[in-house]
Amino acid sequence: MNAKEALKLASDVLLGKELDKPALLQIATTEDEHVFSLLAGADMLREAYFGKGIHLCTICNAKSGRCSEDCAFCAQSAFAKAAAPVYPLLPKDKLMTGSEAARTGPVHRYSIVTSGKELRGADLDIVAQAISEMSQEGVSCCASLGTLGHEELSHLKEAGLTRYHHNLETAETFYPQICTTHPYEERVKTVKAARQVGLSVCSGGLFGLGESDEQVVELALFLRSLDVDSVPINFLTPISGTRLENLHMLTPLRCLKIITVFRYALPRKEIIICGGREANLKELHPLVFYAGASGIMTGNYLTTKGRSLEQDLQMLQDLGLCVRPSNSDS
Repeated sequence: MNAKEALKLASDVLLGKELDKPALLQIATTEDEHVFSLLAGADMLREAYFGKGIHLCTICNAKSGRCSEDCAFCAQSAFAKAAAPVYPLLPKDKLMTGSEAARTGPVHRYSIVTSGKELRGADLDIVAQAISEMSQEGVSCCASLGTLGHEELSHLKEAGLTRYHHNLETAETFYPQICTTHPYEERVKTVKAARQVGLSVCSGGLFGLGESDEQVVELALFLRSLDVDSVPINFLTPISGTRLENLHMLTPLRCLKIITVFRYALPRKEIIICGGREANLKELHPLVFYAGASGIMTGNYLTTKGRSLEQDLQMLQDLGLCVRPSNSDS
């Protein structure tokens, strides 16, 4: 696909065309020497729906390690032999400490993330109390607390939560190779429940697990069918002691193709590049925006180090982009 064809495809999308599986697969399987032609159309779509404003979010690893689930990529799994930090839920004041950049700075959302299949009982109440206090101070709060149901999600929403994050991780056809301790449908049920109680939903995946191009497209189309609001894209950084420790990282060009697939598939949705962006994209890291990304997670990730907010702000300035005004945040 050359640049002219990519722009024509993007123009069709702007006119309301939904790309089907064959069209998206053509993007996903584009030869490496033509990847930069794809960016012209993806960038046009991002610019049309989001302008030059970029969404920023950051997370707090609020409870770490000893997860009962066997996700192959995760250093926090009890099945892994990785040297991940292990600690219980942080006290309320510690949960709130990291929200400063969202309270007074340029970060749009602050997310509390906990290990384990689900957060319940007193721990859930502590998180709800922290969210209540932060939301009263003007912080847009997100949470990633596992497979919660309507009752727990409604409790968090009443406390002030506005967005719930729950990744599907990969395509349903590849999922059995990644996790066996809970079914794919359980993840989907949580995403649907969050929408049903009126929360904005952030759900995406992790790439570089061994999935095929067809499965990249499969996930994009399924997320489109779920009508999620925001799609986080992560790239695997293999961690010693996990089942996937011997996998190679994706090439920078494949990362760009994956982002482009999601922008063409979900043109109006927030696409946020998160874990593994620096390690996998290397020198092409700033091109994520031209591939269609409308946001990034800044700061550290759960078990790997990220970039500082200052570095990311400088990158946006160098690219002629800017932080999106908070009143236009989705």
